[in-house]
Amino acid sequence: MKITVRAADAADLSALLALYSELNPDDAPLPHATAEVVWAAIRGQQGRTVLVAEADGVVAGAADCVVMPNLTRGGRAILFVENVVVAGQFQRRGVGRQLMEAAVLLGESAGCYKVQLLAADDAYVHRFYEACGFGALAQGFRRYVQ
Repeated sequence: MKITVRAADAADLSALLALYSELNPDDAPLPHATAEVVWAAIRGQQGRTVLVAEADGVVAGAADCVVMPNLTRGGRAILFVENVVVAGQFQRRGVGRQLMEAAVLLGESAGCYKVQLLAADDAYVHRFYEACGFGALAQGFRRYVQ
């Protein structure tokens, strides 16, 4: 299986929505018009790259990456990674690992001093990120807002 990772383009919206429905199956689908507006905003945001992994020409995974400028660490930015997902039929075949390697390379090319993410509280997810070279080095906190 040939896996390639690239920046998502305008034509990837439907594939991304399908992947995100696997990531968050309890979410109601976005109306298409809303999804198009949000996708246009994402694509126009400076420092933001949604990576997609193609396996034999099919979008099999995605990772949303944001470079955040920073006034500490000598002005070096931070790359945040969110919404990492690999379609069920492509899991455990190297897609996720290649996505994470591409995210780290994106951070390096942007001069970031670290790549950071929050992970679901599942042991298999933690093992995956550790196998990709990430360490559980901090306590994460979040507060959901309505």
